Amino acid sequence: MKAYIKAISHYLPEKILSNDILSAEFPEWSVEKISDKTGIFERKIAADNEYSSDMAIKAANILFIENNIDRNDIDFIILCTQSPDYFLPTTACIVQDKLSIPTSAGAFDFNLGCSGYIYGLAIAKGLIAGNIAKNILLITSETYSKFIHPQDKSNRTIFGDAASATLISSDGFAEIGEFDLGTDGKGEENLIVKRGGLRYPKTGDNETVSFDEYGNAKNENFLFMNGTAIFNFTSQKVPILVNNTLTKNNLIMSNIDLFIFHQANRFMLNHLRKKLSIPEERFYLFLKTCGNTVSSTIPIALEEAYKTKNINPGNKILLSGFGVGYSWGGTVLYF
Repeated sequence: MKAYIKAISHYLPEKILSNDILSAEFPEWSVEKISDKTGIFERKIAADNEYSSDMAIKAANILFIENNIDRNDIDFIILCTQSPDYFLPTTACIVQDKLSIPTSAGAFDFNLGCSGYIYGLAIAKGLIAGNIAKNILLITSETYSKFIHPQDKSNRTIFGDAASATLISSDGFAEIGEFDLGTDGKGEENLIVKRGGLRYPKTGDNETVSFDEYGNAKNENFLFMNGTAIFNFTSQKVPILVNNTLTKNNLIMSNIDLFIFHQANRFMLNHLRKKLSIPEERFYLFLKTCGNTVSSTIPIALEEAYKTKNINPGNKILLSGFGVGYSWGGTVLYF
């Protein structure tokens, strides 16, 4: 049985972290320097009392209202997050209750970052193919801002918070094609919040920091990203991922009408675009007003592209996610 994206929406928090604010905190980084380097002008940041389940619920309610979806038709919830409300219970279970989705629906979380939306599509397609579910609510929701140290100027310029909600069914506007997925756990230390789990419990010291060669604050209670290592991983793996995804879908580069990659930052995306010889008009960017929202970047960009008529019937769209784990995944959508 085929699986389709039937509807897609997203939620962005109200609080804005602009380049003006960041430049005022870090005078050595001008507004122009931040925007030129990242392609980001502002990020939306979750409120102090706003968490992943709150944003997930808001994204789902927007989806239901915008697309006239009956929540009683939902028979499965898949929620991708690396910032759950609790170790347990599962955030998806909280969301099921708060959304008044029937108790006959299955629900679970999975922990994955920038490739999470691709993996979620793969799981949903499998559930439909196995006749386990018919209307799957795939949610991505992340509050990375709560992991970032206030003095970590590099990560604060990149990451924003967001949630997306996608209805996947046996009919819809975009058929989900074949997947290429991959993992290399040797990269675990290069994008990590080391403390807070059971192996390394969080300490009470959030103030003591060291600084890397670029002047970014480091504290093991907070997010650490080795930007050089992540860039090198991405530069090596993504071209292979794109080619494998094309092969598994019996396509070539010229068959793809639009490429939507994980919206990491403009510098990295332009590097990948040039390396793959993708024309600018077939390569979609959407991060100026929201930043890198981790697992939500692809669905947000996909929704925006669809709404602005950059995607038309008969088009083929290649999606590519990559990052923390290391983890990567790609698929093609047939419109």
